[in-house]
Amino acid sequence: MAVERGRPTLIRSVQRALHLIEVVGEGEGRATAKEIARASGLPLATTYHLLRTCTYEGWLQRLDDGTYVLGHRLDAVHRRGRGAAGVALARPALEWLRDAAGGPVYLARCVDGEIVVVEIVDGPRTPRIDLCVGVHDAAHATALGKAILGQFATADRDEYLSRHPLHDLTRHTVVDPRRLQLPAPGQVAVDDEEYALGVNCMAAPVVEPGHLAAVGVVIPAPRVRSRAREALVAGAGRISRALALR
Repeated sequence: MAVERGRPTLIRSVQRALHLIEVVGEGEGRATAKEIARASGLPLATTYHLLRTCTYEGWLQRLDDGTYVLGHRLDAVHRRGRGAAGVALARPALEWLRDAAGGPVYLARCVDGEIVVVEIVDGPRTPRIDLCVGVHDAAHATALGKAILGQFATADRDEYLSRHPLHDLTRHTVVDPRRLQLPAPGQVAVDDEEYALGVNCMAAPVVEPGHLAAVGVVIPAPRVRSRAREALVAGAGRISRALALR
């Protein structure tokens, strides 16, 4: 941040816009342009300019009666902020699982109907694998995706699979929805070279308020599968408890 005469240089228009949003959020959560101008001490013309900008960007919404309320962008930021805070709380548990299982760890959740990776925890001795195809397009071929699909209600799972073709990624990939081996609730999902040749993974469901989620680990060698499974189950419990704290 630039500093002038020992004080930070502030953008006045940004300050004013943020103050308008605060004004709208106070009281009953809605106000007219004149009320906002009066509360913020700004000229009405300036207030209108700022309100139009904030409305266009989704920070505010103008109702049919001419009043303004908080916009959808604030809800989106709030949800993402809560999600990021939860991941931060779970970071120590994710690191513990990485060290205990001996492989990189991936945390995924279902967001707005899509399965996405929200955190990867690796290290010098446990480098992450390259996600050449996003999990949202390869849920059927990844332990992470299968661990979340196994939590879906049947109708929701059928709808998801109808929107996401089962791509043939390796010779081991199952591309027939009827043959998908999804884990029972609370069980571990397995990917034996279905996503990438030479890569084996396991994943377990994670209990996270407001989301279907799972944590997965890349198995460094098939011979340590049993040890990795035990670490995964214990790690999923630790991560669930951490996410519940948010």
